[in-house]
Order: sequence, then structure tokens, then C-alpha cells
Amino acid sequence: MVPISFTRRELVASLLKASAVAAASSSFAAAQSGVTSSTLVEDLVAANRILAQQGILDGYGHVSVRQEAAASRYLLSRSLAPALATAADIQQYDLDSNALDPAARPSFIERFIHGEIYRARPDVHAIVHSHAPALIPFGVTGIALKPMYHMTAFVGEGVPVFEIRNARGNDPKMLMLVHNQALGRVLAETLGKKPAALMRGHGAVIVGSSLPHVVGRSVYLALNATLQAHAAALGGSINYLDPQEAREEIPDNYQRAWDLWKRQARAADCAPRT
Repeated sequence: MVPISFTRRELVASLLKASAVAAASSSFAAAQSGVTSSTLVEDLVAANRILAQQGILDGYGHVSVRQEAAASRYLLSRSLAPALATAADIQQYDLDSNALDPAARPSFIERFIHGEIYRARPDVHAIVHSHAPALIPFGVTGIALKPMYHMTAFVGEGVPVFEIRNARGNDPKMLMLVHNQALGRVLAETLGKKPAALMRGHGAVIVGSSLPHVVGRSVYLALNATLQAHAAALGGSINYLDPQEAREEIPDNYQRAWDLWKRQARAADCAPRT
């Protein structure tokens, strides 16, 4: 009979070895998938809150951010109203827009917008898809968005219009939604190197180098549309930014506004419910 003391030592050694193997496996998996920082998740939750508070997203629309440690992954909330998103709702996706968590909750139907733009645009690190009402008329009238003031100088690069009729072919499913990779790919091609694209009869997609950048662009793009419509209603010619002026984007990429909006979002979360 094997002494009990030896069996215990053997058991302890076996457990330690198993623990080491598990740790190594975990480290390998983390290295493969990229480690999601708590700050990035916190900022993505804040972006959802801010865009809802600013009227850019309502019960629909979404915002994503590219993984810091793995450019082929992005973070996006599960399918729910943006104002309700929490850290627990954030999920990781690959560029085919497959959720990587085996226990993933329902995903946005139009997540392919994000995967295909990230695939086509290595310079893009955050994306917003909105249905902001002020933008809809410019996607259906043929009247181009133009830069009204310095906060939207980026509009001077051009804002193309995605026409889903030309992209979906004979597919009658979800006629106005980007519900597969093929449609997402055509949207990304329409966007090209531009900062934003309108989606006829639907909304818009806006891209940026960071969450503060894309949130700022999204807020001020909608405001630009409102101001342009008001100016047109006044009659007469409109003195838009010229090409030289339109090259001078906000120096801090809307960081000052982001800091304010993020604090306001936190304050709203902490406010007592009545």
C-alpha cells in the first residue's frame, strides 16, 4: 500500500501542475485575443450614455471601439438601448462580427457595419451608427452636407451617401438594414476614406481615431445638419467653410467636450431616481 503522506504530496504536486498549466493556457488565450482594459470598457459605456443624452442615439443605434491589444477585434454592447448599456453588456467580436464569448447574448443585427469598416480602415478605432433625425433629409434629397463652422470642418472632406438599393441585389430580407457582411462591405466601400457616410432612408455611420473623436464628430455632425437646414430656410447664399478652413479640424479631437460629457453622464447615473 502506498503511504498516505506520499499520496497527499503527489496530489498537491498534481494540483500545482494543473494550476500552472491553466495559468499558462489563460495567458496564451489572453495574448491571442487581446486584453480588454477596464478603462476601454468604461469609455465605451460612457460613449453609449453620452450619445443617448445628446440625442444622437435613442432606443436604437450603436457605438463600438477597436480592441487596444488586438486590432482584429472590437467591442460592442449586446443588443439593447444604448442608454441602458453597462460594462456587463459589452461583448467582443472578430472582424467577421462573430461574438467571441461562447455565452454571448443577442447581438445587434447591424454589427456588420463595424466589422467591415474596421477591416477596410486600419486608421479607424471607433465607429458610431446613428439614426439622428437631422441627418435623414440630407440622405434623401441629394443636397450635400457642407461644413457650416469650425466644429465640423471634417465635413469638408465629403459625406457620401450609401444607397442600399444598389447593394442588396435580389435579397428582400430586412430591406433597409445592413444585416450581413456583403452589405457591410459595400457600406465600407461607400465610406472610403471619409469621416462619415449617410445611409439613405436610414441614418449615418461616423468613424474616428478614438471614442472621444467619434463621439464628438457624431454630435457635431448632427448639429451641422441642423444649422445647414436653418441657414437654407433663411434664404440667400450660405458662406460655408472654404477648403483651407475645412482642413483645420479641432486640435484636441473633441477631448474637452468628451471630458464634460463623460462627467455629465456619470452625474446622471448617480442622480437619485424618483
